[in-house]
Amino acid sequence: MSSATPRLRLSSPTDILTAVPFLIGFHPEHSLVVIGFIGQVVRVSTRWDLPIEQGSLDGLLPLLKREQVTMAVLIGYGPGSLVTTGVDEATRLLRSAGIEITESLRASDNRYWSYLCQRIACCPPEGTPYDPKASPIAAEAVVNGLVALPNRRSLERSVAPCHGVARLSMNRATTRAITSIRTALAKGRPADLVADGIARVRTAIDVYARGDRLTDDEIARLGLDLSIIRVRDEAWTLIDDRDAHLTLWRDVTQRLHPRHAAPAASLLAATAWRNGDCALATLALDRALTADPRYTMAVLLSRAIRNLLPPNVLRDRMPTPEDLDREMGTPTTKWLTPLLTLLEDPPALAS
Repeated sequence: MSSATPRLRLSSPTDILTAVPFLIGFHPEHSLVVIGFIGQVVRVSTRWDLPIEQGSLDGLLPLLKREQVTMAVLIGYGPGSLVTTGVDEATRLLRSAGIEITESLRASDNRYWSYLCQRIACCPPEGTPYDPKASPIAAEAVVNGLVALPNRRSLERSVAPCHGVARLSMNRATTRAITSIRTALAKGRPADLVADGIARVRTAIDVYARGDRLTDDEIARLGLDLSIIRVRDEAWTLIDDRDAHLTLWRDVTQRLHPRHAAPAASLLAATAWRNGDCALATLALDRALTADPRYTMAVLLSRAIRNLLPPNVLRDRMPTPEDLDREMGTPTTKWLTPLLTLLEDPPALAS
């Protein structure tokens, strides 16, 4: 789900079909997409896999109401046997709420069919061919900073664990980080470890804001630091509209050992959700919950996204770092429990 999208004005089926991949982040397949408008301006766009699972559309009307949507466009991607049922269900919901459906399309193989138009002259049975390159929307979307990956699999690869030589290098760095933090635990106080972790989070954000990148050793140590809730929450509270946060947490998620990835992947999800990129947020949460199915931050964000809640539901309630210090108090050994658990059962690392 994407809200508060750039002011793209879509005046034809070709414009709509050109815009969709940029609005959701990738070229959809076997999907239902709903675009909500205020006047002629895109306000929100959201996507579901087809066929629609029971209850999947329950959050649609509350979402459109929150965003004050008055008109909507429906687009189903795939064969008619797959698309029509989902489009019909969405149509019933929208009409029951008095939301005008200005266009309802099925698209497949660069042809589209309209569920609203019955005139053979403009909507022939064999479909109407369309060329996205003929619409200025693609250039406008790029100028607005939108990206359209070839398909959902491309988006999945953008958060998948690194492999090959990069994986071997990170495994060695992880071994060194585990040794280093065991030494620090033997010598330091909990407050020192927490302060060092917070400092590394802030340094990492500055590094990516400059366009630089952390080393493998820095990534591995940061991944262990993030297992401490206070350190992770520092990173969470600092998320803002800068691209540095998305780049940082995507990089950390990819490079960390998969068993260490839950905090970083959850931070990536929080950043993507804040940016209105629910597709990326969902994939990042899949990474987090694969690493730890009970990871609280990932479970919380998953529920919010599944219910199509806007990011400001959590963002407006986020504490500041100073609030965290007051609420959590002085660090104790108990704060280190998640970290100690990782150290007691480290992942198998190839040399």
